[in-house]
Amino acid sequence: MDHVYVCEDGNSKAWYKKPGHFRGMLDAFVKIIKIEGIKSLWSGLPPTLIMAVPSTVIYFTSYDQLSEVLISKLGKDSDYIPVLAGSISRLGSLTVVSPLELIRTKMQSRQLSYKQLRICINNTLAKDGWLSLWRGWGPTALRDVPFSAIYWYHYERIKKRLCKTFDAHEPTFMISFTSGATAGSIAATVTLPFDVVKTHKQTEIWEYETLNLSQKRSTSTWTVMKRIVAEHGFTGLFAGIVPRLIKVAPACAIMISTYEYGKSFFRKLNKQKIYKAINSHSS
Repeated sequence: MDHVYVCEDGNSKAWYKKPGHFRGMLDAFVKIIKIEGIKSLWSGLPPTLIMAVPSTVIYFTSYDQLSEVLISKLGKDSDYIPVLAGSISRLGSLTVVSPLELIRTKMQSRQLSYKQLRICINNTLAKDGWLSLWRGWGPTALRDVPFSAIYWYHYERIKKRLCKTFDAHEPTFMISFTSGATAGSIAATVTLPFDVVKTHKQTEIWEYETLNLSQKRSTSTWTVMKRIVAEHGFTGLFAGIVPRLIKVAPACAIMISTYEYGKSFFRKLNKQKIYKAINSHSS
């Protein structure tokens, strides 16, 4: 993102050149820790949590509830259930949480107090209207909805297969972890082109807004995709696949395994409470 950093130079703007450059991901880790300290690896956590927490709550709750409804309609062995439940729940959570993307972007772009942030958002709404809160919804949906459909389909299949292999009545922590990591890797690879397109579009918007330029090029998803292939070849659509897999695979594994463990824990706890209640009434 170096090319979107500009600095004021009198009345003109000049490209900001950072000292040195990263030769790879490991080199970036080492230099960031050395120069900025290990805590800097978690910089930007509050804006991320603003999006992640409500999105995850809506997403997982919706998936479970939709799955129960679809099982009653289609039967528990239908392969359509995880695809439909995953797609609809992601679409719903994305639509509800999309306005928070504006807040996260503003918080990450510059240091703002909460009062300044509120003023900035009010100015944006006054200028562009309420629909501006859902700007970027389309490209995000094109990436996240297919990701969810592919992820849940493979997760449920891999989980069932591993449970059968290890003769487990319900998934253990390691079964959920392995299934989540594998399914996440498959989904991340398949949907990476949409993520690359989204990044390109965001980068172009930043360039135009920062330099106060008029937006001349088309930013439709299909146009940007064709432009990437023309400039960088087909492999350009899969740029950054290693960092994405390193991020997505463990994230999916940790999320789903802790979620499944939490469900199992509270299910057992509720059964114990019911059992104790029955015993107390009978005695």
